[in-house]
Amino acid sequence: MKRKLVNTLWAVGLLAVVSFCLPACDRELEVRQAYDFTLETMPVQKDLRRGETAEIRCSLKRAGRFAGARYTLRYFQSEGKGMLRLDKGAALKPNDRYPLVREEFRLYYTSQMLARQTIDVYIEDNFGVMKRLTFDFNSKRDD
Repeated sequence: MKRKLVNTLWAVGLLAVVSFCLPACDRELEVRQAYDFTLETMPVQKDLRRGETAEIRCSLKRAGRFAGARYTLRYFQSEGKGMLRLDKGAALKPNDRYPLVREEFRLYYTSQMLARQTIDVYIEDNFGVMKRLTFDFNSKRDD
């Protein structure tokens, strides 16, 4: 009789422990996909003559890695007139998105006027995280 009671209590205790532990388990594996990132640049020359090109060396620094992460680049010129190229390729169009295929890349800005010029470069991932860099260029006149 004692043995039957002990076995019953043991079974009830085990069932109680299991019933408390099971709800804490989540069958879905949590995979983090969105990681923060920064965009670092080397110093950029500020004074440009008309037709002169400034090189902007960029590094995308990611806080974590997710194989499905994709990055795009776009820019907007709020002041002045110039042309921006990605790695000496074709000229980029303002507000069009261009895929970034490398984490180390170069932008080339060519001045097309003798006045102050400002461009904003935006890098965005496919999870909606966006970073903005602003570059100001001053007119440099030939003396």
